[in-house]
Amino acid sequence: MASESSRTSRSSRTVSAWRPSVAGVVEVFHARFTEYAYPMHVHEAWTLLIVDTGAVRYDLDRHEHGTPHDTVSLLPPHVPHNGSPVTPEGFRKRVLYLDGTYLGDELIGAAVDRPDLRDPLLRRRVGQLHGTLVRPGEELEAESRLMFVGERLRGHLRGDPVSSRPADPALARRLRELLDERVVEGMELREASGLVGAHPAHLVRAFSAAYGIAPHQYLTSLRVGRARRLLLEGQTPSEVAVATGFYDQSHLTRHFRRLVGVPPGRYRTS
Repeated sequence: MASESSRTSRSSRTVSAWRPSVAGVVEVFHARFTEYAYPMHVHEAWTLLIVDTGAVRYDLDRHEHGTPHDTVSLLPPHVPHNGSPVTPEGFRKRVLYLDGTYLGDELIGAAVDRPDLRDPLLRRRVGQLHGTLVRPGEELEAESRLMFVGERLRGHLRGDPVSSRPADPALARRLRELLDERVVEGMELREASGLVGAHPAHLVRAFSAAYGIAPHQYLTSLRVGRARRLLLEGQTPSEVAVATGFYDQSHLTRHFRRLVGVPPGRYRTS
């Protein structure tokens, strides 16, 4: 992972924490606790929590809440809360700490009133986002997924349905042209949004609707295509990974195998 990380293991505690290179994410925190109970404390960031096994009981603003596995919990900054296992088996959780990029202070009151959200689509999207964040080099995908998570969270807190905008093929074409120009360097979604003058979520939707593929999938396809040509010219997989914008050789290998069916080394010698 291209960020700070730490890991400790005991019979009752396993923790993994790091800060990814994704705007808006202060920290990713994965933990397995069987006995530990958090005392009352506060965070400066928003706490977006899903529980994969077990359940957590916690107090927020002097009201008791719980986190069964089918919910998403959003705890606002600066509001005291605690947390403890519900059963002797403990719990396994995944947490994102988010700054104010996607959630403003004006939403704190609504989050105090409704911290536990029963939304299967949101739960699935948060899980997918975590799956992306553990893989270095997938910042564009992570940013896109976080954009939709933030949008859905704001919809819950404001009580507004998440509405979709009409198709915008011209906007999609402009983003495709930007990605074509920046295959190796890549591009953050917010940078692209500023260049074309559109909201990031609308930009991703417009591109996906126009081309049937998400922007990060399109960029990865271009990189793999270039990698194929360079491999056939005799370059090594490690050289090709650098030349085509992948994080490292393992990053290249993962996507190359998925799109071509064989790893780049085998492709090169075939």
